[in-house]
Amino acid sequence: MLSPEPIFRVHAELADILPLGHTPYGERRIINILGGRVDGARLNGRILPGGADWQIIRQDGVAHLEARYTIETADGARILVASDGLRHGPPDVMARLGRGETVDPGLYYFRTCLRFETAHPAAAWLNRILALGRGTREARAVILDVYEVL
Repeated sequence: MLSPEPIFRVHAELADILPLGHTPYGERRIINILGGRVDGARLNGRILPGGADWQIIRQDGVAHLEARYTIETADGARILVASDGLRHGPPDVMARLGRGETVDPGLYYFRTCLRFETAHPAAAWLNRILALGRGTREARAVILDVYEVL
């Protein structure tokens, strides 16, 4: 069961896709995370520059997403986020996303599992939860509505 409402929303600003080519695992690419913000009932802050999303586009067209980034709250908590997810949809929809078009997120699947790590006492509750994110891909950003697994 998930929390009835998102505990926060992530808005991550992204650099251009850095293609690495077709490896034995699939089409490998990296997307650097430039910054962003986190807003919500349980957490507010900013995303620090320096994270990235390491992706593999599998042979079946599914994007396997592995993101690592850091959130900093107003009271100084630094929170490491580890996110592992999948994004896929009909080929025409995925092609539109690839061109940076605005696409209704109901037309594709974008989900991610999130884990957190922090030393800050005010944010230590994050060390003890798992979360699921429902994502939207924009031309230069990713938006995740994050729900706590209860």
